[in-house]
This record gives sequence, C-alpha cells and structure tokens, in this order.
Amino acid sequence: MITRRQFLSHAGVAFVGCALVPNVSAQAPRRRPVVVNGRRLRTIDVHAHCVIAEAQTLMKQKPPGDYAMTWEQRLQQMDAQGIDMEALSINPTWYALERDLVTKVIALQNEKLAELCERHPDRLVAFGSVALQYPDLAAVQLEHAVKHLGLRGAAIGGSVEGQELSNPKFHPFWAKAEELGVLVFMHPQRTGDLQNRLKGNGYLENTIHNPLETTIALSHLIYEGTLDRFPGLKLCAAHGGGYLPSYADRSDAVCHLRPGTCDAVPLKKKPTQYLRQLYYDSLVFTPEALRHLAAQVGASQIMLGTDTPFHWTTTAVEHVLSTPELNDAERAAILGDTAAQLLGIKTA
Repeated sequence: MITRRQFLSHAGVAFVGCALVPNVSAQAPRRRPVVVNGRRLRTIDVHAHCVIAEAQTLMKQKPPGDYAMTWEQRLQQMDAQGIDMEALSINPTWYALERDLVTKVIALQNEKLAELCERHPDRLVAFGSVALQYPDLAAVQLEHAVKHLGLRGAAIGGSVEGQELSNPKFHPFWAKAEELGVLVFMHPQRTGDLQNRLKGNGYLENTIHNPLETTIALSHLIYEGTLDRFPGLKLCAAHGGGYLPSYADRSDAVCHLRPGTCDAVPLKKKPTQYLRQLYYDSLVFTPEALRHLAAQVGASQIMLGTDTPFHWTTTAVEHVLSTPELNDAERAAILGDTAAQLLGIKTA
C-alpha cells in the first residue's frame, strides 16, 4: 500500500481530486451514460478543481490535503455521477508573487496539466494558469498554454490583489483571450475587504463572499466598458454568475432612475443585455434557480459545473435533467454541447 505522502512524491503531481498515475480507465466501473431524447451525450464539467503539489511547494504553500484523492478515485466519482469529461482549473493563489517566481510556478503548473490531459484525453481537458498580476506576462502564458501545450483557455480569479478585472492594466490579457477565441473561467478570490463582517456562523467567507465577488467582478466589467471593448471575449463565471443574474434588473434601473450614475463610461446597451454574452456554470442548486438563470441569460450560456471536489453537489446531471422548463436541446447544451464547442471537444 502506498501512503499518501509516498503517492504524492511518486506522482510528482498532486491534484485536489486527482493525481498523475498510469491510466486506470479499464479498472474503473462502467460510467453511467446520460441520454437525452435518445442521444447519448458527452457530459462536460467546466468547474472542477485541482492543484499541483510541486507548484504548491515552490510557492511555500500547503496543498489542501483534506480533499486529496487518487486519479482512480476521481475517475470512479465521475463515472458514478455520469460525467464524461472535466475541464480542470487551479484557483490562483499566486497573485502576490514576484515575477520571476510566478513565471516558474505557471510554467510548472501548465506543463503538468498538459501532461495529465495527454494521458487521459477522453476524460480531461484543462484551463491554463496565468500570472494575471503581470498582464503582459499573462498574455504570453495564455498563448503558450493554448498553442503549445493544448490547454483550452485560462482560469483566473475574480480580482487580483484587490484590483478589479476591469482595470485598463488588464486589457492586454483580455485582448489576447479575445484574439485566441478561448474560454476564460473566472472563479472568485478571497479578498480582505469584508473579512470582519464575514466572521461567525455559516461559513460566510465562502457562502456569501464567493458569489458576491463574482457579482462585483461582472458588474465592473459591464459598467466600466470592458465587455464593450472586448465583445468577442468568452468568459464563464462560476457559481451561476453569483448574485447578479438573480437581481439583474436593478443594474438597468440605476442607470435611468439615478441620472448620471452610468454616464462616466457610456455603454452600448443595457447592463442586463451583457449577461447574454457571458457564460455560467449550473451550480445554483435547485430547478427553480436553474430555470431563472436560464430565463435571465439563456440556456445556451450555461454549462455543467460541480465544483469538484468540494462536495457542493453530486447530482449536477440530475439537476439539469430535473428542471422541467428546459427542453431537450437546452438540456443537451448545458450538459455538454456548449462546453464542447467552446473547449474544442468532439461531441459524442
């Protein structure tokens, strides 16, 4: 029996949820097929986390060992849930690092991600990591990840050390992402602005803070004209876009009920209309919430998301199938068709 410490050392790559080991697909139980209107779908989870142990060591950070499992365990979990493929992403914990160190960290992470995906091409793709605190470097890293390593886009935080993603300093990165036509997956970052108010019962630093950060990030990208400047940008917001789609009409109302509020940066359309050019994962927990999200942004903009391995859901597929207001084409789009198109994956 290999201990966890020996396993991580042997593998060289430790994932939150999977690790680089020889292909064991043949040993895993048969995956549960997902069929919609007689068609066997390729289901694709766009919100699945991992970490690279060597990179964590390089950053002097500890891997979140509470969620460590082998690749075989991750594969069995995917099969049981009816998920054919995961698009792996690493939540950025490197935005405070200096340039030389973060360059090494990103290179290591992306190479390891590419290696893992190459070993399991029928089950995994990945979003590349980028050092967004240095937007010029991030643009170069994104291009290398996509063109030379076969990664399918980039995973970023919802802010960078307190700086909004709408800040013009990040324009070089957005321009490169738009030029390459790849998907950018945005996951919230913990920031210190609300730290004191989020203490106490209820795990508010996650429960409220994560969707709130996404709401703030998207609102700035809309109101500051970033989405007008880069209309071809393909951006997916985790956790169903946070709170913004649930209260979106207030974003329109403020512009005409409070004169001058939205005049500093003239927008080309109403704030709510930008929601239909963004993408979202399906992690909103109830059929009514998913129905509302689809009504607000369009089912074509939603993709399957589990937040694996953080135990928010084990029934993501059922969640989509059990929302009665969705038709079969919309269910197929959410479960995998839209992600396959955006990530360059052949559909089943």
